[in-house]
Amino acid sequence: MNPHTLTDADRARIREAIAAAEARTAGEIFVVVARSSDDYRFVPLLYATLIGLIVPLPLLFLTLWPALTIYLAQLVVFVVLAVVLSLPPLHMLLVPKPVKRARAHARAVEQFMAHGLHVAEARTGVLIFVSLAERYAEIVADAGIAGRVAQAEWDRTVATLLADIGSGKLAEGLVGAIGRAGDMLAAHFPPRPGDRNELPDELILL
Repeated sequence: MNPHTLTDADRARIREAIAAAEARTAGEIFVVVARSSDDYRFVPLLYATLIGLIVPLPLLFLTLWPALTIYLAQLVVFVVLAVVLSLPPLHMLLVPKPVKRARAHARAVEQFMAHGLHVAEARTGVLIFVSLAERYAEIVADAGIAGRVAQAEWDRTVATLLADIGSGKLAEGLVGAIGRAGDMLAAHFPPRPGDRNELPDELILL
């Protein structure tokens, strides 16, 4: 089994962890796991194009091939590279790390907004976001939390989550991150009379 596969039992554990954490706080915890934050199709094409542009140079100076033959060689190189470099997981290895991080961060913010965490009562919504292909995790906290919980606390939680994912323990990592997020929220945002569950406790898979 793929270590990044979540079974029905795993999803039930995550759902129960969210419910248990939220029972101790006025905050809302939402979890999203994406297989990838982008298909990065442009990257293999970019490499194939750059190499294809270089191919004619040595052929022009080192051979007597006619222009049409050189053009056909250039075309073949481009097509072969575009296909081969697009094969998983090779194409992900070609994507620069800053590009992967930027795209995954943008996806995290997109999910935070799309699921309405920014309109949670008292602005205490927290998103735990994981993008597996990029090996990226992030916790996005709303404005009501940012001034109360130090960023270093979230960073430590993310580091532990990534370590668990790297060890093939995705479900355990998520349950642990949910528990730690619940602890931090409970310390600053205890339950209030009339609190309601504003967001579903279900894990979202993209």
